[in-house]
Amino acid sequence: QVQLVESGGGLVQPGGSLRLSCTASAIVFGNYFMQWYRQAPQKEREWVASSTSSEITTYRDSVKGRFTMSRDKYLNIVYLQMDNLKPEDTAVYYCNAVRTARNYWGQGTQVTVSS
Repeated sequence: QVQLVESGGGLVQPGGSLRLSCTASAIVFGNYFMQWYRQAPQKEREWVASSTSSEITTYRDSVKGRFTMSRDKYLNIVYLQMDNLKPEDTAVYYCNAVRTARNYWGQGTQVTVSS
């Protein structure tokens, strides 16, 4: 059974940084289209960033220049480096792996940006 596990969330002050990690059993991320999503309280889940299997990345406008998505193909980990965090980045962040008809989600990790 495929399980994605996110980690690295926490409480950080505005302007601070966090690095989220996504690991998985039973799949190799290198074969998947990987994404990060987030969901703030009482809001819809929204797309944050994507990485193709050839590691072409795209970002939502509000995080461009602040967030960086990357992969470690040897460790089979996907990262989301988040710098210059803002209160509006507060949300549960989810990792998503997609390949043809396969679509897997993690349980999420909470990121709270507050002074």
